[in-house]
Amino acid sequence: MNLDSRNSVNVRHRISKVPAVTLGFWIIKIFATTLGETGGDAVSMSMKLGYLASTGIFAAIFIAAVIAQIFAKKFHPFLYWLTIIASTTVGTTLADFADRSLGIGYTGGSALLFTLLMGSLFVWYRSLGTINVSSVSSPKAEFFYWLTIAFSQTLGTALGDWTADTAGLGYLGGAVIFSGLLLAVMLAYFYTKISHTLLFWIAFVLTRPLGAVVGDFLDKPHAKGGLELSRYSASATILVLIVVCILVIPQRAARKAH
Repeated sequence: MNLDSRNSVNVRHRISKVPAVTLGFWIIKIFATTLGETGGDAVSMSMKLGYLASTGIFAAIFIAAVIAQIFAKKFHPFLYWLTIIASTTVGTTLADFADRSLGIGYTGGSALLFTLLMGSLFVWYRSLGTINVSSVSSPKAEFFYWLTIAFSQTLGTALGDWTADTAGLGYLGGAVIFSGLLLAVMLAYFYTKISHTLLFWIAFVLTRPLGAVVGDFLDKPHAKGGLELSRYSASATILVLIVVCILVIPQRAARKAH
């Protein structure tokens, strides 16, 4: 390999293929997690495919998207957000399968998924020395990044269901709780010296249950405190909002951490 080729490879590995964390990032992330809930329920419930079959479908899409993301040579906004949406839909059906079909329950499912999430972050940190998302510029880092995201999205679904059902707060109560927690994280970001990397992952997890309870509020029956909207129309509307946000909100890759 000549010098130019080596330089080309090194430059490619320094390029982050995940977006910069901005306000726009969080807006799209919340829309994506809400779509994950309505979309996942549309396939598993409205189409009556069940949780296991739906998980298989969404897992295949997620794996294919992750492979495409890893082999991409630069940051592609639509590919990135497709992968996020796939992770949150498979997280929805997988959590529902574990909680309801396997009988683990929301509390047991949340505890198990929290353990898996912490384990993923620990192994990632021990392997690469950082879990900062701006360092995601190599296949190994991307693998840990997407594995961690998959666990966080599934955990978020279980947390949202636990808050709304087991804790008895309902969908609106859950939305208020998780919105308040996200506000606390934002204040900590600006006014404390808490690690921004730690705060990012806390916020990343919390946006998922927020999207879960909002999605459930949109499509669950009136008797359960929802608006009983069509899962198909709700999902289509949210998808349009995501596309508009991607086109309107500036999208750029995160700067490589040093």
